[in-house]
Amino acid sequence: MIMSFRMALRSIGSNKLRAVLTMLGIIIGVMALVVLVSLVNGATSSVADQMASLGSNYVQAYVWGGYGGTREGITLDELDEWVESEPLIESVAPQSASGAMAKYGTKSQNMSIIGTTPSYYDINGLQLTAGRFLKSADLKNNSRVCVLGPSAMDALVGYSDCVGDEISLDGLRYTIVGVLGKSDSLMYSGYGENTIYIPFTALIRQFPDMSGSIDNFYATAPEGTPMKEAENAVRTYLTDRVGKDDWGNDNFYVYSMDVLEGSMDRMTSIFSMLLGGIASISLIVGGIGIMNIMLVTVTERTREIGIRKAVGATRGTILRQFLLEAVVLCMMGCAIGIFLSWFILRLASEVVAEMSMTFTLSANVVLISVVFCFAIGIIFGLYPANKAAKMQPIDALHYGG
Repeated sequence: MIMSFRMALRSIGSNKLRAVLTMLGIIIGVMALVVLVSLVNGATSSVADQMASLGSNYVQAYVWGGYGGTREGITLDELDEWVESEPLIESVAPQSASGAMAKYGTKSQNMSIIGTTPSYYDINGLQLTAGRFLKSADLKNNSRVCVLGPSAMDALVGYSDCVGDEISLDGLRYTIVGVLGKSDSLMYSGYGENTIYIPFTALIRQFPDMSGSIDNFYATAPEGTPMKEAENAVRTYLTDRVGKDDWGNDNFYVYSMDVLEGSMDRMTSIFSMLLGGIASISLIVGGIGIMNIMLVTVTERTREIGIRKAVGATRGTILRQFLLEAVVLCMMGCAIGIFLSWFILRLASEVVAEMSMTFTLSANVVLISVVFCFAIGIIFGLYPANKAAKMQPIDALHYGG
């Protein structure tokens, strides 16, 4: 086997340009397979990290009007009582939104106003640049305090050292107690940054038409609690509390981060399979090129085959020799393709470094590429090798090509 391997290397090295051109199809196919799948995996991993920044024990519920009968909307006190009695839920944070004209000095702009509770900060993974977030005392006292999102701070104030200053929201004055920093989370960035946060009770007092009913809230489960159980707990509570409409449809919608993560995993698998299948076509084309050049090689070495058979070489020896040569061509192309893929992925990581994305070689993808290339070498090298092995010594020796 070692002697056959050396002879294969010698044969490949005797015509380097032809060998490189033959391996080109394999190199391109391996690069397509490894790079495309790695790019998908890297982008998916980045999105998964962004989602993880919101916490894996995250459940959100939407409740709408028309509960039917005499049922009224959910109040903050009711939600707090439910959390205290429900072991599968650790904390909740309502989110009621409105709009208001915000004014600071001579600057004024329409802003999104969110009324919520202190738990909102941890549930959504927010970060402070200055000051503090809302406190329980702010809710109890209906305090007119606010926390500025980074975009709201830029638009109204222009600097983060504004804790203690006052702004006006539709004519009512609020004291700035905190400023949020920009979030790395794709789920939060651009949505919550151009927002002003005030206590839920203050929002209800300023906008009495909102009636104090909670139509949207977040819930987290204790660490180690299966998200499916927490989601079912929220669903059971809302089924009992708001029920169904006149057509038998739920008056609420509940989803957890597990649903998004599961959907993303399935989409990633589908994309990886599709891209892998497309890239595999390039490898098959490369395999056809190898079979073609091996047929030419067999023809060129017909007299050599006749001499080797005349001095005692068996059919199996000839078959193994040419088959090993095809496999070596494939594996050399595979090695070069993997190296170039690593270089391209390193370059791509540098280009998108500011987007917090990193592209790395996946061991599974590399293994699949190696196995696939080995199989191509066997499959497409078998016919030329078998053709060489079946030659009759006398015919091969009389070959005049």
